[in-house]
Amino acid sequence: MNTRRTTTPQSVKASRLNRRDFLIRGGLMGAGALSLPALLAACGGDSGSTANTAGEGDGNSLFFENWPGYMDEETIGLFQAASGVSMKYTEAFNDNNEYFAKIQPEMSKGKTIAPDILAPTFWMAARLLQLDWVQKLPKADIPNFVNLRDDLSGQSWDKDDEYHLPYQSGIAGIAYNSKITGRELKSVSDLFDPAFKGKIGMLTEMRDTIGLILMGEGKKIADISTFDAASVAFDKLEKAKSEGQIRSFTGNDYVDDLSAGNFAACVAWSGDVLQLTKDNPDVKFIVPEEGGTSWFDTMVFMKGSENTSPVAKWMNFLYDPVNAARLTAFVQYISPVKGVQEELVKMGGDNAKLAEDPLLFPDTATFGRLQSWGALAEEEEAKFDEAFASVTGA
Repeated sequence: MNTRRTTTPQSVKASRLNRRDFLIRGGLMGAGALSLPALLAACGGDSGSTANTAGEGDGNSLFFENWPGYMDEETIGLFQAASGVSMKYTEAFNDNNEYFAKIQPEMSKGKTIAPDILAPTFWMAARLLQLDWVQKLPKADIPNFVNLRDDLSGQSWDKDDEYHLPYQSGIAGIAYNSKITGRELKSVSDLFDPAFKGKIGMLTEMRDTIGLILMGEGKKIADISTFDAASVAFDKLEKAKSEGQIRSFTGNDYVDDLSAGNFAACVAWSGDVLQLTKDNPDVKFIVPEEGGTSWFDTMVFMKGSENTSPVAKWMNFLYDPVNAARLTAFVQYISPVKGVQEELVKMGGDNAKLAEDPLLFPDTATFGRLQSWGALAEEEEAKFDEAFASVTGA
């Protein structure tokens, strides 16, 4: 299963259900958490995702199905008040492949599903586009589209940015506990240093783990389109596992092993480590010299939806830097919207401090070392998944 990344912002004092907790802890919410049922009720519905029913597609309603803990209530309320659109917001998108299997029976028959917008990870968005399950965005009615970060524009699978608009982004690199390593780490090769045998963690997210290893071998992952081209990374991973270099494959729960010193180093996501480094100064996050993977979840307009105007209004609202900054303060991922850093400064207090965080606002040199996967054909995707499951034991 594809685990996803999330952080718990310091500004949110109460415990809340987020994407990491939903997957790792089975969806349990702590006492005092923001009420998910209350949020769903306020936004107009349950978490179902079935074929469109009567009353939807009326031109003044919108249904956005997203990941858990990935939106604040204030933003939804402000959007509804400003636009007059009745918005249904649910959090039933728990896993890319799981959700794909959920909608495949309807979409493969040319039928529509209830949500107008989904926010799958970029590679799944590319897959949906390949299958002709999404439609072009009403860009002419989204003037704030110009605020899209330059580095996220012109993806190989959607060169003219016609079918998707990024929602949030992040980086996969290496986190390490300097108290255990006894030295700074700089390279992907450090993960395979015999000195750290039995103290290395790898992610269960295939694209990030294999992507980093491929970059360590001098490969450009955007050019990888077949399993054969990536086999060197799978071989290296299998060898490291069989020799005892790898302690375990994890989702976001690597943070516990890293902080406790069970991991000397591991493949990690910037958003998770952002909070951890503040509590444990021994923990560091780096983008390796060879590069890191850049990931993003992106909004797509599902084929068959007739709610074109509400979709445009929502995307335009979210790409206003003021609204994007509010969302960034809540989720603490790297915003895809230009101008967010300046707006966080204006917000003051803890939010202004976020504007100085290099994990939320990487410099130009860091961005230049990031790489993203291109789209994989269905048959190649299956080979990758099968091989990775064989190594990880999933």
